[in-house]
Order: sequence, then structure tokens, then C-alpha cells
Amino acid sequence: MGKVPFDVNNTKDKKAEFSLVQVKGTWKRKLGKKASDGRVDRVSAAKIYESITDKGISWTVVSPIVFTYKVTETQNILDPSNDTLLLGHINDSQQLEDIKKSNKPLKRFLVIDQEVQKIYGPRLTEFLEANKVQYKILPLPTTEENKSMEMALEIVKEVNNFSLDRRTEPIIAIGGGVCLDIVGLAASLYRRRTPYIRVPTTLLAYIDASVGAKTGVNFANCKNKLGAYIPPTASFLDLSFIQTVPRRHISNGLAEMLKMALMKHRGLFELLEKHGHMLLDTKFQAVNNVYGCNNLQAASQATRTAIMTMLEELAPNLWEDDLNRLVDFGHLISPALEMEVLPSLLHGEAVNIDMSYMVYVSQERGLLTEEEMQRIIRCMVGLELPVWHEACTMELIQRSLQDRLKHSGGLYRMPLPVGLGQAEIFNDTSYEVLHRAYEKWCDELGMSSKHL
Repeated sequence: MGKVPFDVNNTKDKKAEFSLVQVKGTWKRKLGKKASDGRVDRVSAAKIYESITDKGISWTVVSPIVFTYKVTETQNILDPSNDTLLLGHINDSQQLEDIKKSNKPLKRFLVIDQEVQKIYGPRLTEFLEANKVQYKILPLPTTEENKSMEMALEIVKEVNNFSLDRRTEPIIAIGGGVCLDIVGLAASLYRRRTPYIRVPTTLLAYIDASVGAKTGVNFANCKNKLGAYIPPTASFLDLSFIQTVPRRHISNGLAEMLKMALMKHRGLFELLEKHGHMLLDTKFQAVNNVYGCNNLQAASQATRTAIMTMLEELAPNLWEDDLNRLVDFGHLISPALEMEVLPSLLHGEAVNIDMSYMVYVSQERGLLTEEEMQRIIRCMVGLELPVWHEACTMELIQRSLQDRLKHSGGLYRMPLPVGLGQAEIFNDTSYEVLHRAYEKWCDELGMSSKHL
């Protein structure tokens, strides 16, 4: 029996810190911070703190959980000679070498948006068969209207029938943000956590859904009400997918890119202001000697800056322990608006309408000049994004902000631009300011906007 560190009959408060060490395959606690000696196999980063008072005993467990995931740009990911999709998530060089030497076939379960399947299905099948992969492809209609727990459970059922190894055979999601979100949730549920890989095929998913940890589905007519924070093992980004994306959906992705520009990076804003229409025209692909500039360089700079600024904000706060998040700009009113008019607005379009209104709030508060506000609105219009919608009423705005107060510790936590490429969080925006901004927004943009 282990030595008891305290006299339990002594009612004076006692506290102790234990390290956790592994000896011959068994974990044991060891009193004090210094845990290592010659007999110890491993020392855990976890600690157990024991407290004894006259009311009883309690244990506090501190167990750091570290997630490592890669966001990797690649080209021609479905080329049979490119093994990124199958092996690009593996960091251990010895493990990678062992897999390549093994005669055991790789096994992969893939979920693909059914519209993406129509375009890339034959190439995906050819890729898997050329690499002798044992596979199952599950095409699904991963639209916002179908973003439900039922679809997540459908994926789980098919995965279970396929019998994946839950640690070495990742589920692969290929599609837009909805597909990546649903598959991520399904993977987090199956065997409590099965690794998964994200392959975005839309611009919005490329710079947003693919680089964070959030998974989710809609519930009770609320966007992403059910979900988990489980990052992918890896995200593989291939801009060539964007060439088959409809123009409206590219514009949709540019809204999230503009969000990061307004919050964090004036240079990105100026790039979108100057070259945004060209990026729309060329679909982020190489087109030589047409626009008098290196459009591929502009595309690469825009996507990489958007991703890097996003990762800067997400990495220190992956589980959203801090609710003061600049990346929530454009996401205070848009979830309710998007669900209200589903499916007429795409996610980025709803986000942009939210941002457009909030730019007016910023200007009304004196955080932006009139000239800065008008530059932002002109940029939005140049990116072919809606800047107003008749369903975005003052009643919907108030309801959204009240919901924000309820779920955010009684604070608005309202990110607002305080210049081009700079932002702060505010909790003191009055109703009068919101109402004056709303009236000006409607007067200036409502009549001229195309109703969606």
C-alpha cells in the first residue's frame, strides 16, 4: 500500500502536488515536482493536486492536451504521383518509412460533397486505385439545409460498417465548409475521436473552415448549435479546386478574407481593393499577360495572408476560452440572418451584410472616418458582395445582440474596425448608436442594393 502523505485525522488544511510517472507500464503518482530518476520510464505533463480539509478530500487534475495539426498547401492533390492526401499528415519519419515499405494496403474512408463528386469523382477513384488503397467514398448533399446531426450520424454509421483503425486511418472530408464541419463532428464522435483530414474545395473553406478546430451542425433552427473543438490531423489546400467553383461562391469566400483584412491587415485590404475583381475573374488561377500583374502572386499572397492572420487569432484560443475574438466580426447578426432567409444567402454573403452594418456602427462611433467607411463599402461592392438585405431588420439585430449577451457572459464582445486593418472589442455600444447607424445604413445602401 502506498505511503499516505497526510495524517487524515489532522483537520488543518493540507495540500500536496503529485507528479505522474510511469514505471514498467504502470502510472504512479509521486509527491513533489521532481519526478525523474533512473527507474522511471516516462514523466507525464499532467499533475494531481490533493487537498484535505476538515470537510473532506478533493483532487484537482491538470492535464495539458496538445493538438498538433498541419495546414499544407499542395498542387494537384489528385495526381496519383502526389501522396499528400494519403501520407501528408504523418510527421514521424520512421512511421512514414515503415508505411511505404509495408505490403499492407492503405485504408481510407472518404466523404465528398455530391456536387464535388460529379466533377472530381472519376479522378479521385483513379487516384485511390493507382495507389492501391482500400477505400469507401460516401457522396453526400452537404448543404446548409442538410447540416444536421442526422447527416453526421449517417457518416458515423457508414464509418462503423467500414471498420477503420481509429488512430492510423483518418477519415477524409472533401468539399466546402459544411462538408468539413459535419465530417469533423462525426469523426469527433466516432470512438470518441477518430483522426480526420480536411480538403477544402471552395474559397471560403480554404481560408476559414479548413484552418481551425471547430466542427458542428445546425440544431433548433440555430447555426452550428451542436459541435466540438477537435482540429483535423491535417488540412490540405489545393487552389486548383477553385477553378470549378461558381463565381458567386468565390465572392462568398472573399467575404471571410475581407473580414481578416479589416480586423488585422491593411495590406490585405488594399490588395483586395485593388485586385479583388481580378481574383474573381481569374478564380485564383494563373492567367498570363491579361491583367498587367502577376495574378497568381496576388492570389497566393491573399490566401496566405488570410490564413496566417486567421491562425494567429485561432492558435492561442483554439477552444474559445476567451470569448473576445476578432474573428467574430461579421458573425454577430449573420447567423440569425442566414437561418432566417435560408437558402437565399450564402454564409459569406450574410457575413458581409453583418460587416457592412457594423462598419456603419464604427463610423457612427467615430472609430472610422467617412472616407474609410466608403472605401470599405466600395471594396465590398467590387467583390460582388451584398451590403444590405431587407431581412436584416432592427428587430433581428436586437434579437441577435440579446442572444450574444445571453451566451457571452453578459457582454456584447463586439469587434469593430478602428481604421483600415485595425480592430478592437467593444462592450459599450448604445442602442442610440446602433439605431442611428441602422437608419443611415438603410438610407444609403438599402434603396440601391439588389435584394437577394
